Amino acid sequence: MNGASREALAAARERLDALTDSTSVDAAALADELAAVTALLDREVSLRRVLTDPAQAGEAKADLARRLLGSQVSGTAADLVSGMVRSRWSQSRDLVDALEELANVGDLTAAQKSGGLDSVEDELFRFGRIVASDTQLRAALTNRSATAAAKGELLRSLLGGRAHEATVRLVTRLVTAPRGRSLESGLESLSKLAAERRDRTVAVVTSAVPLSDRQKQRLGDALAKLYGRRMHLNLDVDPQVVGGLRVQVGDEVINGSLADRLEDAGRRLAG
Repeated sequence: MNGASREALAAARERLDALTDSTSVDAAALADELAAVTALLDREVSLRRVLTDPAQAGEAKADLARRLLGSQVSGTAADLVSGMVRSRWSQSRDLVDALEELANVGDLTAAQKSGGLDSVEDELFRFGRIVASDTQLRAALTNRSATAAAKGELLRSLLGGRAHEATVRLVTRLVTAPRGRSLESGLESLSKLAAERRDRTVAVVTSAVPLSDRQKQRLGDALAKLYGRRMHLNLDVDPQVVGGLRVQVGDEVINGSLADRLEDAGRRLAG
């Protein structure tokens, strides 16, 4: 992508991150919905051209998207897609590519929230190596005469119970709906997305009272020092939190007593 499409994708990624940072949003379910919209617009060429027509007003296109999708997907997914069609796209196909990328990021985010992102990244790499070394398997997965159901069943027999759920979902979508890409290039793209996502660590912080800007800064600095990477704080308030503060990074939970140590570390960092 280039020009307007790159900017539109970046804005959509920011909106997706804001949505999935919330503990109330099921990132995997949202990924499923975005994948369904991807399939729809990939199939309906005339519709995607209307939704990306620069001569049409952005709000008119957003209204059309909401009318078409309102009964098919959640309000969260419909709002996200509506926001995307308000943007300008260099080519109509770029919108479909962007939706597919967001669906993949949604599944990777779900894996990150469950603490399984490192496993997914490793499994994608290893699966790529297996495909590269097994010509019969590659031929079966890329056979144009085989149905999507047959390919999906083959992947479930290979990966089911052996790989993270997100890995199975990502690879199955790639194999059953390659959209003109080679299997190798698709797996490489997924691996790059996983690596990119791994570099963005989210800490879900629940406090008994709202944190001040200074407290948020100190906590973020202390967590970054503890985990060795920049942290994004997703803040919630719950008066019943034991110890006054609860921090969750992946599947690791830091309770109030450990939070005191983080606060001490933050004070030292602040001088």
